[in-house]
Amino acid sequence: MNRTISTVVTAMLFSASAVAGSDPFVGKWVLNVQQSAYPHGTCPKQMVILMEPTEKGIRYRSDTTYDNGAATYSQYTADYDGKQAIVMGPRGMMLPVFLKRIDTNTVIASYTKDLQIVATSRRVVSKDARLMTITTTSKDESGKSVTSVAVFTKVSAVDHH
Repeated sequence: MNRTISTVVTAMLFSASAVAGSDPFVGKWVLNVQQSAYPHGTCPKQMVILMEPTEKGIRYRSDTTYDNGAATYSQYTADYDGKQAIVMGPRGMMLPVFLKRIDTNTVIASYTKDLQIVATSRRVVSKDARLMTITTTSKDESGKSVTSVAVFTKVSAVDHH
């Protein structure tokens, strides 16, 4: 019995590390504020994204701090299959996300409200897997389309804290 459990655990760890090795999004990412472009007054002071592998997708967590001292987070677990995943934050449920892998280094994240897409983020990891650029398009309060470009540097492989 113990040998069977040991075999299953070993297989699960091997599977997770194989996914981590093949998914360039997996790791700890830190926002480079100087290289990023946000609409005036909306750029975070600091943002860290941690993506860990799951069988068919990722476990995502972002921690963000703004110039005024406000801090927030969001987290979810989602597959790259375009199916809805619930996003949680400090006040509970946030906008659901749908992840769709375009190619090895590109993922589209679509956020919905009332079954309508309200924001789309195109995540692209560089060929050397050191930079991730997230280009997000959404609407501001007046309904005008706005775009932000966030540039992240990978600081480590998967960091289980």
